[in-house]
Amino acid sequence: MDPRQIAQEIIAREGGYVNDPDDPGGATNHGVTIHTLRRLGLDLNRDGRVDARDVRRLTAAQAEEIFLRDYFHRPRLDLLPASLQATVFDMQVNSGSQAVRLLQRLLRDMAYDLAIDGVCGPQTARAAHAAAAVHSAALVDAYGIARRNYYFDLADRRPAMRKYARSRAGGKGGWILRAESFVTDHYHLSIAEFDARTRHWEN
Repeated sequence: MDPRQIAQEIIAREGGYVNDPDDPGGATNHGVTIHTLRRLGLDLNRDGRVDARDVRRLTAAQAEEIFLRDYFHRPRLDLLPASLQATVFDMQVNSGSQAVRLLQRLLRDMAYDLAIDGVCGPQTARAAHAAAAVHSAALVDAYGIARRNYYFDLADRRPAMRKYARSRAGGKGGWILRAESFVTDHYHLSIAEFDARTRHWEN
């Protein structure tokens, strides 16, 4: 899939402007956080500071260019197998370098010898291509499941974040739906399995 199309799909998933006090990303628009705007020095209203008003002014087209430049090309996700790029790119936008660390841990579990440093270099690319050559679809599923587990573990440790993993109605929250959107239906958690995994959050 073309990286620009992937970026556009990420923006569609992210939605518009939000400023949730429980979200460490702070004010966010089209998936771009205020921290990213400050790091890039994007004073969109030219008032001498980068704040939530600049986040509100951010357009989807500007977000697309930021994602492509800073979350796909700069971290060198283009080195990865094409089958992995969409899910790792989406995770990179959502969780930064944890996206590549997650992949590296998965590849290490598969007995590939590489460092877990969050950097997508030649070593990580070689291991990813070797694993994809064995069974590309299985690798994508394994990454998506590892990503889902990452979100569950994060919610286990941080109760304020649980609303992103489980909806108010008790069903799958945005994090879990997002991870499973890249996983074969066969590996989606059933309602009963999801309930069993999150039931202890009520205690």
